[in-house]
Amino acid sequence: MNTEEMGEIDPDFITRLAGYLGFEKEKVQHLFEKNYLARNWGKHEHMLRFDKEISHIEHGTVLYEKGSSFEMIMGFPKIRRAMVLDPTLKKHFSGLEKVTVEEKMNGYNVRVAQVNGEILAITRSGYVCPYTTERAKEKLDLRFFDDFPELVLYGEMLGPDNPYVPKEIYGIESVEFYIFDIREKNSGNPLSIARKHEILEKYNLLQVQYFGEILLETAAEEIAKIIRALGEKEHEGVVIKDPEMTLTPLKYTSSQSNCSDLRHAFKFYNEAGRDYMLSRIVREGFQTVEWDENEAEFKKRFMQLGESILNPLKEAIQSVKNGQRLYEEVRIRVRDLKTATEFEDYLKRLGVDAIFEEPQPAGDEYLINIKKVNKSTNDKTQAIWEGELW
Repeated sequence: MNTEEMGEIDPDFITRLAGYLGFEKEKVQHLFEKNYLARNWGKHEHMLRFDKEISHIEHGTVLYEKGSSFEMIMGFPKIRRAMVLDPTLKKHFSGLEKVTVEEKMNGYNVRVAQVNGEILAITRSGYVCPYTTERAKEKLDLRFFDDFPELVLYGEMLGPDNPYVPKEIYGIESVEFYIFDIREKNSGNPLSIARKHEILEKYNLLQVQYFGEILLETAAEEIAKIIRALGEKEHEGVVIKDPEMTLTPLKYTSSQSNCSDLRHAFKFYNEAGRDYMLSRIVREGFQTVEWDENEAEFKKRFMQLGESILNPLKEAIQSVKNGQRLYEEVRIRVRDLKTATEFEDYLKRLGVDAIFEEPQPAGDEYLINIKKVNKSTNDKTQAIWEGELW
């Protein structure tokens, strides 16, 4: 791509890109001017990413030149949420005899694909993460990309060495990639559940837990049992899918997952959006009614919910009052220290205030603890203690 400074794009490039996307040239130029279509950074600046959903193209979609044309890796499709199971499943999947149920694991969404011969890990927002890319190359059977260069793995990065959503609940030593979809480049069309399983098993790639096919007529009852069992382990929930992946999936989460999200949100209350908090509280209201909980069960639920909100909020305020800074502790594990340096620069570009501690040898790798400072909540809480109004 021939480009100049400050978004000046070669007119021929605009014309070719407009033709590929099926847009008017003026629309493509407008997308660049508004940064709705923006370049990645550094050695990946030739890759463009959609910073906003445009027409049929999801947020986080990336595209790049390939030969005389382009290639596109579609973003993560939106998955609507079922607030109540029985009527929603029967309405949404009307006409199907069975649905499939998979675990919705609590990690960080990643797409891994071959881009002009290079294996890259792409975040939900469309950035190429150097740390995730190194881990993907270590963990995945890369023969998959040689055999299926036209396919993209959509999955979750899980484990304690995850700098985005670190979780100890899955019994993973470092990080692993669990695949939930395989989709085609350009179209974003997903493979059927059966074909996905066939390919993942062939290359011994990890996949999210599969609960099998369930009759639509009894799906609500069966999924409620699965959700209760997952909740006891503090796991997140499930995704309900059409076996052929023609109809869009739905998701449904456990009470424990809602409360875990709220604990994090209220610790850093000025970073988390109000809609994020409210939606999780509303989910609790619908679930307790649908499950027809008795007085004891309901009391347990609202005690858990209240504790998830007030306890982290109290701790956060107390910490700032005592002169301490609020931060989130995470860690990464790298084989090459250059990756850690690139990841530190990557977080700075994202505007994340992070303090990297000295690398600690761990076998033939290095563990690096990171403190991600939550500046907004720190500053807001301090200002309130100094007399600022809400």
